[in-house]
Amino acid sequence: MTNFDLIVIGSGPGGYVAAIRAGQLGMKVAIVEREALGGICLNWGCIPTKALLRSAEVLHLTKTAESYGVKVDKAGFDLPAVVKRSRGIAAQLSGGVKHLMKKNKITVVMGTARLEKGAAAPTVMVKDAKGKDTKYTAKHVLLATGARARAIPQAGLEPDGKLIWTYREALVPDVMPKRLLVIGSGAIGIEFASFYNELGSDVTVVEALDRILPAEDEEISAFARKDFEKQGLTIHTGAQVKGLKPGKTTVSAEITLGGKTETQTFDRVILAIGIVGNVEDLGLETLGVKVDRTHVVVDGFGRTGVKGLYAIGDLTGGPWLAHKASHEGVICVEAMGGKTEDAHPFDPWNVPGCTYSHPQVASVGLTEAKAKATGRKLKIGKFPFLGNGKAIALGAGDGLVKTIFDAETGELLGAHMIGAEVTELIQGYVIARQGELTESELMETIFPHPTLSEMMHESVLAAYGKVLHM
Repeated sequence: MTNFDLIVIGSGPGGYVAAIRAGQLGMKVAIVEREALGGICLNWGCIPTKALLRSAEVLHLTKTAESYGVKVDKAGFDLPAVVKRSRGIAAQLSGGVKHLMKKNKITVVMGTARLEKGAAAPTVMVKDAKGKDTKYTAKHVLLATGARARAIPQAGLEPDGKLIWTYREALVPDVMPKRLLVIGSGAIGIEFASFYNELGSDVTVVEALDRILPAEDEEISAFARKDFEKQGLTIHTGAQVKGLKPGKTTVSAEITLGGKTETQTFDRVILAIGIVGNVEDLGLETLGVKVDRTHVVVDGFGRTGVKGLYAIGDLTGGPWLAHKASHEGVICVEAMGGKTEDAHPFDPWNVPGCTYSHPQVASVGLTEAKAKATGRKLKIGKFPFLGNGKAIALGAGDGLVKTIFDAETGELLGAHMIGAEVTELIQGYVIARQGELTESELMETIFPHPTLSEMMHESVLAAYGKVLHM
């Protein structure tokens, strides 16, 4: 078959979820993938990094086992085995996507896609591994080609795949670097810094802005920095790497801090300075698709302005998160299918963010600074992990839960958390915001004991002077 209702280009969390939803709506669907089903997230991003971080977490527990009354003769790790486990999990989940495609009767086409002008929608030309071109047509075409690591060649910040890494090389290290430089302190940079630090690397993080995790609430960022530095990370903020000079086995980095430039030597460097959309070689220019700083411009339903052509996920800009892409994919397909009466445009107001470092960081909604900038009167509640019985029992007393409310309406404007398992807890606040729950409804909700979730309740109570366990 070469004619479909929908052709999806890219099989990451945005693309494959969109394809499944389209299949559920009765569409005849094809999905085009040039590398591996599951895209970057399942193969080179979200999933394999979490597998590595889990190994680091287990190592940390063995190192600290004595504090739990458990005896471990010697805590150590096998790097090839750690990497092998991570790659095996990625392969397993990629295979799971293949099963989902078959289950939902979605045609999988392996190859590289390029768009040409068509009738109802652009024509899709796919070049397979042997160089053969095949023409595919559809009523709708959905771009979900994702993004890749950003490089700045003019500043000497360009990966070589050997000594200067992106997330791909960092996931499959050939050696454990003694000295590691991480450029950028967003979620990707901090997660790798946390992993390599736990496994014994001397890690330095350089961030151009004035604080790490700059998308997070300032108080949470400060808490995280203090904790990371206590673990041994060296962190430079308000600093820049002016250039990298790879040698045979090491890399020299010119780091400017406080107006002074010094040269430091590292075994490996990880570039985590952002991402750029995969817009090249798709034929977008010929079609007249609007692209802004490597990202395709779309409306709330993923429409590009070109008849029959849509785009979702990292390709369309931030927040660059897998769950955002999946949500966009469902909205886009439901709108184009016309079979869901309550199809609504995508709005990033309630997209949660998670960083799986040690400690974990999670948030949703406005930071304190952004909430104040709206001019509203605020009620802010905070509760420390040290006041929670389950956290103490886990040996995870470092952490904080912070909630921000509109003082007049009781609207939950934002929630920010740092500590054990907060990436699992944050969804409670996401649901509260989605359901438009007020402070009184959250206060009246029963939270099970003993759980970490009780801190969420206490933080709400604290915002209104009713905290119980502090």
